[in-house]
Amino acid sequence: MVKSKVNEAIKDFILYFIYIVSSIGLLIPLFWMVSTSLKTPAQIFKYPIIWIPHPIVWRNYVDAFLAIPFLRYIGNTVFIAFTSIIGDLLSCSLVAYSFARLRYPGRDFFFMLMLSTLMIPGSVTMIPQFLLYKWFHLIDTYVPLILPAYLAYPMWVFLMRQFFMTVPFEYDDAAKIDGCGYLAIYWKILMPQIKPVLIVVAIFSFMAHWNNFMGPLIYLNSQEKYPLALGLRLFQGLYMTKWELVMAASTMALIPPLVIFFIAQRYFIQGIVITGLKG
Repeated sequence: MVKSKVNEAIKDFILYFIYIVSSIGLLIPLFWMVSTSLKTPAQIFKYPIIWIPHPIVWRNYVDAFLAIPFLRYIGNTVFIAFTSIIGDLLSCSLVAYSFARLRYPGRDFFFMLMLSTLMIPGSVTMIPQFLLYKWFHLIDTYVPLILPAYLAYPMWVFLMRQFFMTVPFEYDDAAKIDGCGYLAIYWKILMPQIKPVLIVVAIFSFMAHWNNFMGPLIYLNSQEKYPLALGLRLFQGLYMTKWELVMAASTMALIPPLVIFFIAQRYFIQGIVITGLKG
């Protein structure tokens, strides 16, 4: 018994040691970015690397904020991200509800067909989508960046379907007895039951649209419509040698996703665990 506990303790120690070392390895680039954002230009490429700058140059953040229309880029990104989140939650939950709770011929076939689209590389559909949006005169608008969110993303449909299937079907039967239709069951009965997975999808959607670079690069021409990811690239082009300003701007762009993740961390982990283990 004692030997078994010792072996378990040694095993836990090794695992935690591996986790800590891996975490440090992943955090080094982040620490270097923050450190570089507080350095003078002479300290950036100095060898050996200066991890803790001296003196700390807080002015870099002010200069980075004033060098480009930072607030405009943030406003554009927030508009795109939150508009897309609404679309992702509505469209994916509706499709997932159909696959999980309704019974109709070919349901499983269509579900597998939808999942199979995940194997199609984005580069294959890039040119046809661009030509389609150009034909509808939607280039240099936010429509190509927002509209796909209202057409249901297969991966998030899969996550929601797995969560829907954990809800007892007795809820549907009881609601039908009380006179609820399918949409009423979806909105009033099931949606409140799947809050964890909704938060998971909302976080994934926010991260995807907050960091989206390729889409704005393809569809947007006007600089005043740029989101933050594309604006930072323009900023880097204007200040190629001023890496301290580039890193300061990148650090400021990283703050909102980190804040949102830590606020919703409990629901995020709960949603991942349930959707990954049940279904």
